[in-house]
Amino acid sequence: MKAKFYGLAIAAILACAGGYAKAEDKVFFLLPNSTTIRFESRDAPFFVEAMKKKSPNAKVVVQNAQGDPSRQQRLVEDAISQGAKVILLASADSNLAAGSLAAAASAKVPVVLYDHDAVGGKADAHVVFDSLSVGQAQGKRAAELISKLKKTPVKVARIKGNQGEYGTGQYEAGQNQYLKPLIDSGKVKVVCEQYTENWDPVKAQSFAEDCLTRNKGDVDVFLGMNDGTTGGSVAALISQGYKPGQKIVTGGQDATVEALRYVAQGWQDNSVLKDLKVEATYAADVVSSILAGKGVPANLVNGKVNNKFMDVPAVFLPVSNITQENISDVVKAGVWTWKQICQGIESTPICQKNNK
Repeated sequence: MKAKFYGLAIAAILACAGGYAKAEDKVFFLLPNSTTIRFESRDAPFFVEAMKKKSPNAKVVVQNAQGDPSRQQRLVEDAISQGAKVILLASADSNLAAGSLAAAASAKVPVVLYDHDAVGGKADAHVVFDSLSVGQAQGKRAAELISKLKKTPVKVARIKGNQGEYGTGQYEAGQNQYLKPLIDSGKVKVVCEQYTENWDPVKAQSFAEDCLTRNKGDVDVFLGMNDGTTGGSVAALISQGYKPGQKIVTGGQDATVEALRYVAQGWQDNSVLKDLKVEATYAADVVSSILAGKGVPANLVNGKVNNKFMDVPAVFLPVSNITQENISDVVKAGVWTWKQICQGIESTPICQKNNK
């Protein structure tokens, strides 16, 4: 059936009594794409579940822009026409979100930014993991791995995120705190680097394959910025006949179950854990407070994100690095089970030890 709202829609109509929201208050959660699979598979269900508890009378509608900023603007305009009380926006392209923000501002519909930033317009709040801390965690881990390699220079390929996004800039800045001294000293030589449009893993894979070909396989480390870009590097290595551990792939982020399988197998070194249930729950706290007429909870705001229009009040969330040594932390946090992580890779030592 063709989706009425220009994209895949998942509607949750929550009709229990009580809560903060008034009956028929509509909240639209607008997702950026399907290439970063966490948004549909994790963030959206977590947010809907949290809203059941915090604003059980609200109607939550989840829609996906499928990577198309124009489609996302149409979704914003459609949400407004349907009487949206709050829009939770994970922008499809932060650099092309000004029209969506302007439309919401004109209609006096509050916008809460989720994970991705949105440049050039008014937003009420931004719920996001501390992006600089993510980059620092990635850079520190990369530096540790590079320092163990007994060669100079260590040849590094950098597969960056979507150009111009606040997050991408912060990840790069955090990584550079650890990488730049190694580059300046001659320990590291960056042989390939490129931004990845819309964080598309297929484009990341194509870039990694091209980098391997141009350098005749002489690439030691692939440094990404999320599990999509690192996953693209892993796919490139698999396609060219490499084995786990022959090349270092690091710089993961999101702790997707696919990435954790790569970690368990030794294809990927790490992924920065961002507990998406925590992020979605904090977003529900902010949205519910706005629905109740109380605005953004001041006690949750602990920073700001400048989106070239204003300093958006930010709810920054903590992060941690996951490797083979502490992959059990993801299970302890309730993010994934061992059964989910080990699906299809039951014979790996980590899964034989833990998947019981």
